[in-house]
Amino acid sequence: MKKIKNKFKIHVKTGDTVQIISGNEKGQIGTILKVLTKTSQVIVKDLNLKVKHSKGNKEEESGKIINFEAPIHSSNVMIYSIKQKLRSRLNITHDKSQKKCRSLQKTGEIIK
Repeated sequence: MKKIKNKFKIHVKTGDTVQIISGNEKGQIGTILKVLTKTSQVIVKDLNLKVKHSKGNKEEESGKIINFEAPIHSSNVMIYSIKQKLRSRLNITHDKSQKKCRSLQKTGEIIK
């Protein structure tokens, strides 16, 4: 039997501008670097930074302190409009050529 890999459908995509709506980084705005569909999480550029201490492998090498962006659950972010300066949910609409496109629910602004 083959194992079925569970992937969650997430409302945001890589490159979207989002605002964090809960947690320590509440109210911060950033762009999405990566979407993790298996865990339904996203990584936002320069937000939710964590520190990792690593030990040197050899005697000549010294230890390092590494800063990295930790994942945030996708339910804790909302699409943000830079022009209107507000956050909103998404709608799926059709443009003039009858192609599906994503738009903001509050303003109707089309997202790339």
